[in-house]
Amino acid sequence: MEWSDLTEGAKAVLEQTRNIKNDNIQIVEFEVGFEEAVEDVDGDQVTVSIQEDDYKNLKRYTQENEYGETYHMARNKDIVKIILLENGKVPDNLSEFPVFRQYKKEALLKEEEQKTDVEENQE
Repeated sequence: MEWSDLTEGAKAVLEQTRNIKNDNIQIVEFEVGFEEAVEDVDGDQVTVSIQEDDYKNLKRYTQENEYGETYHMARNKDIVKIILLENGKVPDNLSEFPVFRQYKKEALLKEEEQKTDVEENQE
C-alpha cells in the first residue's frame, strides 16, 4: 500500500508519527469517529476526521507499507494507538513514553477547559 492510497484522516495521523521522535519512538493516539475543525497553513478551515475507513486504511498501511518503517498499532474499543518504531520492536516500558498527539474528544475537552481557565485568570 502506498501513501497515495491512504484516506485524508489516515494521512493526518501518519504525518504526526513523523514529526518528532521522542527517544526513538513516536506515539499518536486517536479515537475512531473523531472530528475537529482546524485552520490550515493558509488560514482556511478544514476538518480533521478519523473514521472507521481511516482506521482500516491505517491498519493496512502499517502492515504493508513500502517505505521500510515499522509500526505497532493497538486498538481498545474506539481508541487506537499507532507507534512508529525505529528498532522494530515495542519497548517494555511503553507507558513511560508520552503520547505526542491525540485526536480524541477527551483531549479536545481538556484543551477547551485549559483555555477557559487561562481566560478566567487573565480577567
